[in-house]
This record gives sequence, structure tokens and C-alpha cells, in this order.
Amino acid sequence: MAFVSTALNFTAHPRLLKYQIYPSASSKVLLLSSAPAFLIADRRRRWIVAEASPTRDEEVVVVEKKGVGEWGKVSAVLFDMDGVLCNSEGAAGMAAVDVFAEIGVEVEAEDFMPFVGTGDANFLGSVARLKGVEEFDTATAKKRFYEIYINKYAKPNSGIGFPGALELVMECKRRGLKVAVASSADRVKVNANLAAAGFDPSIFDAIVPADGLKRLKPAPDIFLKASKDLNAPAHECIVIEDAFAGVQAAKAAGMRCIAVMTSLSEDKVKQANPSLIRKEIGDISIQDILNDEEIKEEKPSKYLCNGVRSGVSKLPNGR
Repeated sequence: MAFVSTALNFTAHPRLLKYQIYPSASSKVLLLSSAPAFLIADRRRRWIVAEASPTRDEEVVVVEKKGVGEWGKVSAVLFDMDGVLCNSEGAAGMAAVDVFAEIGVEVEAEDFMPFVGTGDANFLGSVARLKGVEEFDTATAKKRFYEIYINKYAKPNSGIGFPGALELVMECKRRGLKVAVASSADRVKVNANLAAAGFDPSIFDAIVPADGLKRLKPAPDIFLKASKDLNAPAHECIVIEDAFAGVQAAKAAGMRCIAVMTSLSEDKVKQANPSLIRKEIGDISIQDILNDEEIKEEKPSKYLCNGVRSGVSKLPNGR
């Protein structure tokens, strides 16, 4: 027994989206009510309500209408560097091991992984504190770290760019999106990495390193500065990150984040709760970034899952 499709238009409210109900034989969601079925969700997917429509088997699916999406407008893409554009996190760990070896302290590259993305001073200083290194001069250690890293691990055109990274950057530009590098590393390391990966810095509309910023990731400052430099509203920016701190920074900036699993396990990445997860940058498509309904086929909303209840009395925050 079929039922009539019903569209609910909440687009007058800036935080609500428009959905339509379709009967379907696949991807059904069982709803436990006899009221008309619909879905409401805010742009950050934090509030979902559904009511059921009576059919013979009391099952319906909710599909996003073409041209209307919870992803929203995208104007810019902010790329982290280490672990996203460049396969450099392992090399950075080895350079850090070399720094500590010079002062007679034995460490392993894995010791530095919890501090990936938090800035190179913290990257080195945190391990020094954990190892009980006394009178550790972070500034001197960071300078030596950059010398070793650049001269030994990141020589120009050494091929440290991830496959597909340049192609994705150029596709974003072709689509009219602004692109930026937003890294917790200092400018000297950013420049070295781009040269090692074979990137022409001029393809980026902005490059925002850690120099001059008082707060680094997980604080949002780097991404907010990139947003300002690009003249793109924060909520129209997509961040691509590999580090837990980086995902936190993107969310703190009010930006959507696609996380790659180049530095962290899938479970750890999921704990950061990014908007989307991919294995590495080569697995990210322009459809993932734009959520373009003209390119991407319609599919049932995967967010219609928990807490299905009947009866909606008011919107979130009493609205």
C-alpha cells in the first residue's frame, strides 16, 4: 500500500533543512508511530525528529531533496599540511628522534604521535617532559628539528606529497573554491614541505603557518585566520585534517571537517567526531567536499536512526 509523498519546508528558518518522504523497498527505517512521518535536522545534525506514516508495514525512508542539503554552501577548503597534503608525519617523528639522540635521550617516533598537529614546540616539549628531560630548551630544539627535518627528510621534490593531493587542490580551484594551507608548523617547514611535495605555493590563495599565532590547534585560531585571509565565512569553509587536535580546532572554528586516517586509527578519528572520514586525501572526492546533489545520487539519510519519537512541540532552544 503506497502513500503520498509529503514535503515539509522549513527553509525560512536558517538552521533547518527541507526533507521529503518517499516510500522505498530498500534502506527502510522502522518507525513506531501512526502520525505523519517527517524529519527535521539542524545544519550540524544535532537534532533529529521523526514521526511515522501509516503504511501496510509501517516503514518509510527519508531522502534529502535535490538542491537542498544539510551540508550547506562551501566557499573554501583549508588543507592541513603534515599528514594531509604531505606524507610527512613519520619523517617528522624520525627527525625528532634524531634531535633527542643528540642530547643523549632515547625516544621512539611513536612517542610523538599524541602531539601531532599541536605545533612543533609542543610536539618536542611534551615528549621532553614525559621523559623527564631537565632544562630542555624548546626553541633551540625546534630550530635543530627543522634543520634535520629539512636537510635529511624533506629535500625538494623528494616525493612526499600524498597521491591525489595536488589533483584535489586543483579540482577545488576549478570549481571556484578558494584553497589554503593551514598548518601548526612554522613557515620554514611549510615552505620545505611544499617544495618536497612538488607544490607551487602560488596555487594556494592563502598559506597560514604557526608563526605569530599565540594559540595553536586545538584552538581555532589558525583556521579562523585562514578564513579571514580568504574572505570566506567560517561556516562556508571545509577543513581537511589528520590530527585529533586539528579536528577539534576545525569544530571550534565552526567549520565542517573531513578527517583522514593517516596519523590516527579509525577509532581515534571517530572519537574526534569529524563530519566525514576518509582513509587519505586521495580518497576524498569533490562530491565529498561539495555534497553536490547534481553530482551525487540521492540516498536515504543515514542520520534517521536513534530516538525516534512522535510528537513535536517546539524547536531546539525553545524556538
